[in-house]
Amino acid sequence: MLHKMRLYNVPFESIQSERKTVEVRLNDEKRRSLQIGDEIEFTKLPNQNQKLRVQVIGLKTFPTFKEMYESIPSSAFDTQGESIQGMVENTYQIYTPEQEKKWGTLAIEMKLLDKN
Repeated sequence: MLHKMRLYNVPFESIQSERKTVEVRLNDEKRRSLQIGDEIEFTKLPNQNQKLRVQVIGLKTFPTFKEMYESIPSSAFDTQGESIQGMVENTYQIYTPEQEKKWGTLAIEMKLLDKN
């Protein structure tokens, strides 16, 4: 199954260059339909003029972003050198603590298939 998601410039380029192998999302209704073997087409924001496609090779759920970041090496997120607290604070610029509490979090392990 093909899923469509959007990404800002920095994470898009990190995936495109294969430095980032884990995407961070809320474990909301949309993401709960993901399965290993599915493909995700990421569209680059804000212009939405670039796309890339990955295959889901693993799915891990965590109650909080902090627990996720403590369990997975920072290199998988392309955030080497950043503190766990800094990673959590950056994530809270996208998702609220209330959303995190409601849905939990999802680490999507992926491999790059192609870049359009």
